[in-house]
Amino acid sequence: MHSDMLEAAAASLSAAQAGDGAERATVLIGYGAADELTRFATDPRWSVHVPGHPVEVRDAVRRAVEQGVRTYVHLSGESNAEPHGLKEGFELVREGLGGVVLAVGATLDPVLRATEGFDLAVLYAATVRPFDEVALRTAVLAADHADVILVEPGLSGLSAQQVARTLIHVPHRLLALGHSDSLDEAGLARAVRDFLR
Repeated sequence: MHSDMLEAAAASLSAAQAGDGAERATVLIGYGAADELTRFATDPRWSVHVPGHPVEVRDAVRRAVEQGVRTYVHLSGESNAEPHGLKEGFELVREGLGGVVLAVGATLDPVLRATEGFDLAVLYAATVRPFDEVALRTAVLAADHADVILVEPGLSGLSAQQVARTLIHVPHRLLALGHSDSLDEAGLARAVRDFLR
């Protein structure tokens, strides 16, 4: 486990206990358990954050307490080099026209390295529920091909239903990759290359 992620979670929870919204908010922190992430991601009563950097952990907890909502924050054993996703919704990290990669949490840095040289837009998600349909649809419609590659730290296809629902009126192809696929950067690059037209 990336100790900075755990330290950020502990510090932000301690600070949140003194906040005004602390009585209304429920914030659970989990790490590494794909089944736990799946359980909360399929329950519409919870918002789900998958931060990829310690700064994002603190931001997710702060927002949850301010908004007084049920929030699950999933920590992985990895961390991106830089924080992203500090605004609501998905963040466009790299522009491209050949398709769209949606990288969740700490998968961003490996995705950026593995897709270097591909003409792909890369979106980053630190929050997966609620799912940012507008950002995904906008990126897909701006691309030359409606090809979507979903890379998540949990089980493969955890957010595939959300992608399908978002693009229900857009003929598209989806490649869903997850931690369970055990792909290193070279394997991820091969999977992307094989998938693209």
